Amino acid sequence: MGFLDFANAAGLSSMRSPTLCSIMLPLDTWTRTRSYIAGYGPSQADVACFKAIKATPEAAKFPHAYRWYRHIASYESEFPSLPGDPSKAYTTYGPEQSELTVIPKGAPDAEEEEEDLFGSDESEDEEAKRIKEANLAAYKKKKEGKTKPAAKSLVTLDVKPWDDETNMKELESHTRAIEMDGLVWGASKLVPVGYGISKLQINLVVEDDKVSLEDLQQQIEGIEDHVQSTDVAAMQKL
Repeated sequence: MGFLDFANAAGLSSMRSPTLCSIMLPLDTWTRTRSYIAGYGPSQADVACFKAIKATPEAAKFPHAYRWYRHIASYESEFPSLPGDPSKAYTTYGPEQSELTVIPKGAPDAEEEEEDLFGSDESEDEEAKRIKEANLAAYKKKKEGKTKPAAKSLVTLDVKPWDDETNMKELESHTRAIEMDGLVWGASKLVPVGYGISKLQINLVVEDDKVSLEDLQQQIEGIEDHVQSTDVAAMQKL
């Protein structure tokens, strides 16, 4: 018949290859990558092998042989009509030996095909990586080309004189004479505080990174002949 006795585990684990006549291969290994004993469809080779096995292979020990056995069992009612001649040698249970081409002529073997597939994936990964890096570089360049606007604050400052005899015009003049990078003086007015005394309420815009309000207040309070103290009355970010 061409197949070993499959009645026991030792027999189940090996068979004579239908395409490599003199090489003994495990049945479980043979069916690991094949759905049929010979060719690409069920044939008398599968029937002969199926009938030689007395019981269903144990799934835990022979998972691939078990899968093959259950698959071929679904054709049991069609066994007589399956292609191949059971009266011939085992190499021709299916198509003639010359037609039993497991790997078509000119087709890459499994290892080459796997390399091609992985190579293709690697190429695609490299291309995706290249595009991502190019987009990131373009984004950084565009971002660097834009000047981030300076953070600014609008401040209302109260400048208080010593008494009602303080010359408020001179006080304001000395205050506005203070210059700092990032400081712009705005509108001002005198606000009565009582007993004939008025304070100078003056607006200014400062760049937060350049001007310290504490330093500015110290400079204004340095006008000792006119200024008693200063307070931040209001401040908001622009």
